[in-house]
Amino acid sequence: MRSSNPVFSRRGFSRDNGYANFNAAPQAGAPVAGANPYATNPYAQPDAQYGAPQAPVRSGVMTIDDVVTRTALTLGTVVVGAALAWALLPVDEANLGKSYGIAIGAALIAFVLSLVQSFKRTPVPALIISYAAFEGVFLGVISSAVSTYIGPGVVMQAVMGTMCVFAGVLFAYKMRWIRVTRRFYGFVMAAAMGFMLLMVVNLLFAAFGGGDGLGFRSGGLGILFGVIGIILGACFLALDFKQVEDGIAYGAPREESWLAAFGLTMTLVWIYLEMLRLLSILSGDD
Repeated sequence: MRSSNPVFSRRGFSRDNGYANFNAAPQAGAPVAGANPYATNPYAQPDAQYGAPQAPVRSGVMTIDDVVTRTALTLGTVVVGAALAWALLPVDEANLGKSYGIAIGAALIAFVLSLVQSFKRTPVPALIISYAAFEGVFLGVISSAVSTYIGPGVVMQAVMGTMCVFAGVLFAYKMRWIRVTRRFYGFVMAAAMGFMLLMVVNLLFAAFGGGDGLGFRSGGLGILFGVIGIILGACFLALDFKQVEDGIAYGAPREESWLAAFGLTMTLVWIYLEMLRLLSILSGDD
């Protein structure tokens, strides 16, 4: 399947870019009647004599341990980068402009690196770790600023909130309360594109008109769009969990667990930023 999150173009484990696996559990090597025999399992190998797809050899394939290990490494890099930025890039009056400039530059570099990885056919661990490091620098400065100028407890609340969203979605997904279907995928993608478009329009109004643009980042509208952003992040988590589940069932190569780590990290960063913004608005209203 072609899963996605805020980058929108990350490749999924199903290399045919189809949606056959949204509606049925993957069966290794099982062809679909009347369809491309390789569409169901993109990692099945053709039989030498008959050309029928066979289940991939069960060696060097992705496991849940691989996904957990690489996700921990990627998220750990984000945390280390954030901690260093918090300690080395102060946000006091004398250094605020410099620190913000470095944070914006780090965010742009992280975005470019994520796009480069998204368009590559195979995961590149160096790109993913570099993305995580620069993303961590951006998050560290932003979090430090929120802690300094809004409230020292907001950052910890945002971290705890992100962890709760992750745990809640994982539990709901494992219980099958959330079912990732083609309709679910289409709805999430349409909603996310609309959300991002509104945010871009708001940014343009803020840049050229001053103030808060259309008001999507403060007050009642800010709270509403913060909640919507968190819900979208939760939906992206469900898509990522589906991607991991399918990759393991299909026998995806072990190195593609880096794609899972990459996607999960981007989604958790999205949720954290939306949670931080929402809590900042709520704290400012107190």
